[in-house]
Amino acid sequence: MPITKMTNTKMALAALATAGAMGLPTLAVAQEYTIGVSIPAATHGWTGGVNYHAEQAKERLEALHPEISITITTASDPGGQANDLEDLVSQRNIDALVVLPFESGPLTDPVRRVKDTGVFVTVVDRGLEQEGIEDLYVAGNNHEMGRVSGEYIRDQLDGEGDIVVLRGIPTVIDEERVQGFQEAIEGSDINILDMQHANWNRDDGFEVMQDYLARFDRIDAVWAQDDDIALGVIEAVRQAEREDELFIVGGAGMKDIIARVMEGDELIPVDVLYPPAMIATAMDLTVQHFVSNGPVVGEYILGSPLITQENAEQYYFPDSPF
Repeated sequence: MPITKMTNTKMALAALATAGAMGLPTLAVAQEYTIGVSIPAATHGWTGGVNYHAEQAKERLEALHPEISITITTASDPGGQANDLEDLVSQRNIDALVVLPFESGPLTDPVRRVKDTGVFVTVVDRGLEQEGIEDLYVAGNNHEMGRVSGEYIRDQLDGEGDIVVLRGIPTVIDEERVQGFQEAIEGSDINILDMQHANWNRDDGFEVMQDYLARFDRIDAVWAQDDDIALGVIEAVRQAEREDELFIVGGAGMKDIIARVMEGDELIPVDVLYPPAMIATAMDLTVQHFVSNGPVVGEYILGSPLITQENAEQYYFPDSPF
């Protein structure tokens, strides 16, 4: 059975039309909108941050716009998220959907079915496999994240040195970051000793870095790509007592890493932003579709600024789990 929906607004307009036809007095009815937000459960640090910022945005937006109601659902796997999407349409009668897909492939058809009901769709971070389904796409800039990291390492090493790289999970996102990084160091005398996947995971980061430290007598810098990886790298370096010979560049904006940057930790002097707060940006823009007279469609790609000791405070969220 296809998913169908009727918004509160449509029902109110139908009631007004009936009253008018009967010659009864009518009152203006405020237009109300329901927005569904579907995100992965907090299975690791970054998605924990996504959950935190989604709840913060819901509280703020509902207080600012009483005509807006926001429902947040979380799922631990693609199948659960697909079920959540169906319920948001059939049970909540949503007017808009903000979705960060658990995985791109399994969520493409479920999101398309939601779109087919006339719902405004905002996709966040992980794009769908079919183009043109969403009205709005909000994401971080993975290529820029790699480029900014590479430029910092190149500049700090004056264009020469031996480095190691810890990649994420084998995905398009990881490939874009690595491409940006390699372009940034191209033409320099920086030598990548090895590049292995650490799966955006602290334990894997620790194990991969232990291997690097055992094999290479000299390492001038480490690109960890992700803050969860960076925490594992830090522990491996400290256990090997090699903190004084290298520095580490992670990425995302984890509060533990930002705190180190704020304190001037020479081992991890900077971070590169890939904010879980992008979910709040997506929710803000989706609300603007209903309350603004300006168009809200297309792509909104966030920047990946370099976080230094001088600007770290503005990226520090002590109450966030990430």
